[in-house]
Amino acid sequence: MIVREHAICYPHFMNIRMEIPSDSETIHSIVASAFETDAEANLVDKLRRTANPFWSIVAEAGGALVGHVLVTPVTLDGAPEGVQLMGLAPLAVLPSHQKQGAGAALMKAAINKCKSEGVVAIVLLGNPAYYSRFGFVTSADYGIKSEYDVPPEYFMILPLDEEAIAEVVGRVKYHAAFGEL
Repeated sequence: MIVREHAICYPHFMNIRMEIPSDSETIHSIVASAFETDAEANLVDKLRRTANPFWSIVAEAGGALVGHVLVTPVTLDGAPEGVQLMGLAPLAVLPSHQKQGAGAALMKAAINKCKSEGVVAIVLLGNPAYYSRFGFVTSADYGIKSEYDVPPEYFMILPLDEEAIAEVVGRVKYHAAFGEL
């Protein structure tokens, strides 16, 4: 992996980089094509306007955008000041480029970005079979629950600072835009 000015280059087929303003329409299309409805694409658009900070990361293959992941702040009831958690959602790859490494590359880039910014943990709602390969575990193992009524095995956490995350328990709350899905 070669790092060049905010871009991670994956040899032979893919470039991972932070979103630039001209990417927004293409990102909307990618996210819309990866899900059954436009709800997630509309969520990304709204979070881009209202969440702070947010990290929007794209995957390029052959000079075209093929994937996207968004990371936004979440709050944890009872967490001491300075304990920063981020929520990863959504992760989207064009159907024609799925199962070719774009999703994994985006996940690794998002995790690396969170580590470099001092994030204590990343949470997400997703398939344990997919996300466990990146180190995500059931958040209930850490005494952390979702604000949404979801099966506990699907609400997952990746501790980036074991010591800091071991000292907090509570309920994670996402940006208000998630409640509008």
